[in-house]
Amino acid sequence: MRVYFFSDIPCAFFVNGMHLGRIDSFARAMELAPMDGAFCECKAPAYAPVRFRFDEDFLFEPPENTELYFHRGAVAVHIADFVRADPTLRVIWQRHFAGCLLTLCVQGRVVLNFERERRFVQIALPFCFETCRASLAGEHILLECSTAFCLLDRDGNVLVRSDGTVAERDGTIVADVPLHDALGHVMRCRYEGGRLAACDVLSARAPTEATVALALFESVLSGLDPAPCLAPALAEKAGLLREFLGNFCAAVPLQEPGAVGLVYPRKPHVFDVRDVLVTLEGGKVANLALQD
Repeated sequence: MRVYFFSDIPCAFFVNGMHLGRIDSFARAMELAPMDGAFCECKAPAYAPVRFRFDEDFLFEPPENTELYFHRGAVAVHIADFVRADPTLRVIWQRHFAGCLLTLCVQGRVVLNFERERRFVQIALPFCFETCRASLAGEHILLECSTAFCLLDRDGNVLVRSDGTVAERDGTIVADVPLHDALGHVMRCRYEGGRLAACDVLSARAPTEATVALALFESVLSGLDPAPCLAPALAEKAGLLREFLGNFCAAVPLQEPGAVGLVYPRKPHVFDVRDVLVTLEGGKVANLALQD
C-alpha cells in the first residue's frame, strides 16, 4: 500500500527502528503492508515521540493525534498534534472574571482550566495561546494572542476559536481573520452574542490561471461568491455547486494538471479525497467533473 507521511512539525521518521529521513509539510512516501504491522515513530526536538503500528486497526481507528486521508488506494498519514516532552506543570497566569476562575497552564499541552461554582472544564488550546491574555467582552470571556483568539461563554463553552486579530472587544467582537486560501483572503468578521453575525472581504488577490481552480472550490466552501473564477458558461450554475459537490471540508491541489482533490469527512480523523477534473477557458473554470 502506498503511504504518505507528513507532519505539522518537522520530525525524524523511523520505521521498525530504521531512520528513513525527515517529514514535515512535504509528504514522504513509501510502500507498507498493513498486515506487517510496521512500528512507526516520529521524533521532534522538545516533543514527545508519536508512535503507532501501521496495521488494519490503525487504518480503521487512528489515534487522536493522527489524521488519515484515503486517495486512489493510497493513504496519507498526517501527524497533527505533538505533546511537549517536558511533563512539568507550569502555571502561566490565573484570573477571576465575574465568578469564573481561569487558570492557564502548560503540561505537555496548553490547557485552560475553567472553574465556576460546581463547574470545572479543561479547554485544550493550540501552543500559540501560551502567551495569550484574557479579558471580558460583554457577557463573554475573550482570549487573545498575537495570531489567534478564542471566545468563551460563562459556562466555559468555546463559542469561537480562530486565527486572526481582534479589532473591537466590546459586546460585539470584530476581528480580521485570514482564510489561508489560494487567494489570500482576509475577512472582517463581526461576532454578536458569541455567533458570527457578518463577514466582509477585507483583502484578497485576484485569481490566476494557476490558482483559479483551487480558488473556486475554496470560495464555495467559504460561502464566498465563486463568480470571479467561473467562465460565462458555468457562471449561471454557481448556486448549484455546493449541492453538486457535497459536504467536502477542504480542497487541495493535486500533481495532475487540471485536477483538484476535495476532502470529505468519513469519521473522526478519517477522510476521503476525491478528484475533480477542471477545464479552463480564458483563465476561468468552464467545466468540472467529480470523479468516483
